[in-house]
Amino acid sequence: MADRISLKLQETFDPTRLEVVDESHLHAGHAGAPDGGQSHFHVVMRADAFDGLSRVAAHRRVNAALKEELAGPIHALSLDVAAR
Repeated sequence: MADRISLKLQETFDPTRLEVVDESHLHAGHAGAPDGGQSHFHVVMRADAFDGLSRVAAHRRVNAALKEELAGPIHALSLDVAAR
């Protein structure tokens, strides 16, 4: 799943920095955390695509890019996104 997220974000935003961290192990056993992980992620991304956008607008763009994943396997996504 982390590779899938990385690929989609790379293709959509052409970031100068991109880190996708699987944090599922930190949430093991709580509601919404499936066995096997791959459900909780933290993304750090810097891209010109976010230049001039508010934090909320930038998050909305990322959520739109990952709409399919957020509807299914991803239970939680934390974001640290900004322009360069």
